[in-house]
Amino acid sequence: MTDPAEQPDVNAATVEQVVRQRLAEAFGGVRGIVEAAVPTITFTVCYLTTRELTLSLIIASALTAVLLIARVVQRSNPQFVINALVGIGIAALFASRTGEARDVFLPGIIYNAGYAVVLVSTVVIGWPAIGVMIGALVGDLSRWRRDPGMRRLCNRLTLVFALPCILRVVVQYPLYAADQIGWLGTSKIVMGWPLQIATLAAMVWLLSRNSTPVTDLGDADEPGRA
Repeated sequence: MTDPAEQPDVNAATVEQVVRQRLAEAFGGVRGIVEAAVPTITFTVCYLTTRELTLSLIIASALTAVLLIARVVQRSNPQFVINALVGIGIAALFASRTGEARDVFLPGIIYNAGYAVVLVSTVVIGWPAIGVMIGALVGDLSRWRRDPGMRRLCNRLTLVFALPCILRVVVQYPLYAADQIGWLGTSKIVMGWPLQIATLAAMVWLLSRNSTPVTDLGDADEPGRA
């Protein structure tokens, strides 16, 4: 058994409940979802309207900065706005070097490709990323691997988590190569939070079919659950 002092500081009885809570927190609620989409929506609309790359980047960055200021004034968590601001900053850096509007979307394509490779690789080597996260939550990075059912569940969850990244690259890279700015912006928005929510729903469904007690995680005598 895991030492009670090492249990995660969450109000949950099962590992699945712990993961559901952490995944829900990762999206930042409706406000976090909207804030993440603001830079892309603003840039795409401005560029398609004006065809001015620099102006569109400035407006998108300025609006995102306003959202950050609002978070600071309200003393609420600015994490999701900061992520969006960093994202538009990196996009602006890429685009400013080439002068091509399509390069605003290149960092996202590269990020998703890299993230997908990393997630799939963790499954291939037998250390699925979701399993490592669960292990960190319960204070033991490897004990969960003793349960075959838990390993299978973590493999599935990790692959489901990687799927949106793979889909984004498959859809967006051809649009990038064809210099389709409007469709790139649209696909990034549609394949952003809506796809993430669908992924979360799929993961919650998988988790709802399991009930691995946190205190029994990795117990060698505990039969696997799948």
